Amino acid sequence: MPKIIQGKFRILDNRKVGRGYFRMAIAAPRIAKAARPGQFVLLRCSNGPEPLLRRPFSFHRLRKNSFELLYKVVGRGTNLLSKKKKADTIDVLGPLGNGFNLRSPAILVAGGMGVAPLVALAEQLADRKQILVFIGARTKQEVLCRQDFKRLGLKVHIATDDGSLGYKGLVTGLLKKILLRTTNYELRTTIYACGPKPMLKELSQIGRRSGMTTYGSLEENMACGVGACLGCAVSTTSGYKKVCSDGPVFNLQEINWEQ
Repeated sequence: MPKIIQGKFRILDNRKVGRGYFRMAIAAPRIAKAARPGQFVLLRCSNGPEPLLRRPFSFHRLRKNSFELLYKVVGRGTNLLSKKKKADTIDVLGPLGNGFNLRSPAILVAGGMGVAPLVALAEQLADRKQILVFIGARTKQEVLCRQDFKRLGLKVHIATDDGSLGYKGLVTGLLKKILLRTTNYELRTTIYACGPKPMLKELSQIGRRSGMTTYGSLEENMACGVGACLGCAVSTTSGYKKVCSDGPVFNLQEINWEQ
């Protein structure tokens, strides 16, 4: 595991990219060079005592001397983040957790804000001709990063709950539909995913039935980020593990979904 770095770093950009969605770039060479797709940082959202706990964010993009985060304003912490300006400093702790192992061919499946870490992953996967991307959202206004994947030359499939863009229904339903008519993807294909638990549970079953290894980044509330507080424990086939330090990336077929 790389050394965990804590310090105040300069914000390069913090811009609105959608209704309630922001993309923040932070100049932090030591963190960026040590980080891998699927890992995360903890940010202190203000310079004062409140909010007390840091907030976790997956790496959205990794550059030589900086990294980007994609986030949605959902509470006090993220609202404070959205007020940050270029050249402000922010307290960062990272890189934390274990990231994705890079394998191709690959299928990337995102649900909502779960798309954030999959852009960094797609940028580092070697054989992009053998990568499919699936993005699920409630409406077309909430479909994120479609153009980011397309700029990488990737085929992108969209599913929305209301049918306002692409397939009408769950992204897992679209994936199953396409897998039924696809012959190009063999058993060595790896599924990478991030999104809500019901989606990840369904993907673990799809992977088991098809013989594909399925990795997912779990989204859990975190306090310490280093495995000390035990607040993000998850039940697996080999006992309880901590999402922040043993994950957040797990083989989804090893998660006890009923607990």
